[in-house]
Amino acid sequence: MDALAQFLTDEQDPVAVGKILPKITELLTRDEQVAYIAVQKKMVMNLSPDAVVLTNRRFIVVYPKLFGMTFRDFPWREVLDVHMSEQMLGATIMCRTTQGAYASIDSLPKKQARRVYAYAQQVEESAYEKRQQLEIDKLRASAGGVVVHAPGAPGALPSAQPIAVAATDDPVQVLSKLKQLLDAGLVTQEEFDAKKAEVLARL
Repeated sequence: MDALAQFLTDEQDPVAVGKILPKITELLTRDEQVAYIAVQKKMVMNLSPDAVVLTNRRFIVVYPKLFGMTFRDFPWREVLDVHMSEQMLGATIMCRTTQGAYASIDSLPKKQARRVYAYAQQVEESAYEKRQQLEIDKLRASAGGVVVHAPGAPGALPSAQPIAVAATDDPVQVLSKLKQLLDAGLVTQEEFDAKKAEVLARL
């Protein structure tokens, strides 16, 4: 499948894709790849349709102009959420970032809009898992090295290695952090009890 044909699988406008793809390709960073292109399809005057371009790194909205194109790009790490609403003859995709920026594109064919939405949800899920892991790492560090298990991880077993607590840690703060980990299901009751006994023994 040639470079253009792979982006025409959902009845995208070949003329529009043919104009957009070369321009987008020039803007790609190292190891960045175009994953999908959705092209606006208005019922009347669809001469210069807008488009959504998804890459493995960015959500890009393309606005063709008379003598060029305007691009609004949002790195996936900054995308807070992507929403889709369907109307009788098409759909609207809305993208909102963590900084409050907002972009939307209407009159997308429903099939293309659903593909954009599905891809965005997959990326959002991956980003959520990364943020969750960062929070787990922070809690683990602040609790003095207690072993933290990812929520719902199948077959997760407590570590048999001793769990160290820095002697300079405030016992009240350590116990508070441990309780947070227990409530979140990130440590077992046995780990909590053992760690609590270790902290209290230092008092």
